[in-house]
Amino acid sequence: MTAAIWPLFDLHVSTPRLSLRYVTDDLAGELADLAAQGIHAPETMPFSEPWTDVPPPALQRDAVRYFWRCRADTTTERWTLNLAAHHRDGTLLGVCTLSAEHFPTTRTVTTGSWIGRRFQGRGLGREMRQAALHLIFAGLTGDTASTRAWHDNVASLRVTRSLPYTEQRSVREIRRDRPDTMLAFTMD
Repeated sequence: MTAAIWPLFDLHVSTPRLSLRYVTDDLAGELADLAAQGIHAPETMPFSEPWTDVPPPALQRDAVRYFWRCRADTTTERWTLNLAAHHRDGTLLGVCTLSAEHFPTTRTVTTGSWIGRRFQGRGLGREMRQAALHLIFAGLTGDTASTRAWHDNVASLRVTRSLPYTEQRSVREIRRDRPDTMLAFTMD
């Protein structure tokens, strides 16, 4: 499929060390394989949906179907944009997701992301978030960015707290079949 048919294929944001590009079918497969190599320690679960608990190759199939579903469900009102993060040397790092409900009215976008384990701890998550925030505010003219993380997701919380977010109230949600605390943040 070409950008003439699906213009989002041309969407990209660049920073000094990385670029975010809309996930194509080829990138979906590469991201699925990267996820299967590991995103987090097995005893932890940084995601609301425990999709990484599924063993390969089901994990890869589920990941690719997720990317397809997000593309198929995209409208001007409700969308989920998956952006593949690449290092400036071309290495695929992970994915950054921007999602919105009623965007023309609320002008609010929620972010989420993951980076392959072998690339973590280098400040790339923060730079990826900064690129996403630039796209939200400058590119999409959003008014508010929001993000969430489990109370013990140290790496994600470190990124979030290093930026000018305001912490909102925490909520109890189900995490691997048990109640746990989710922290929420917003930035105007």
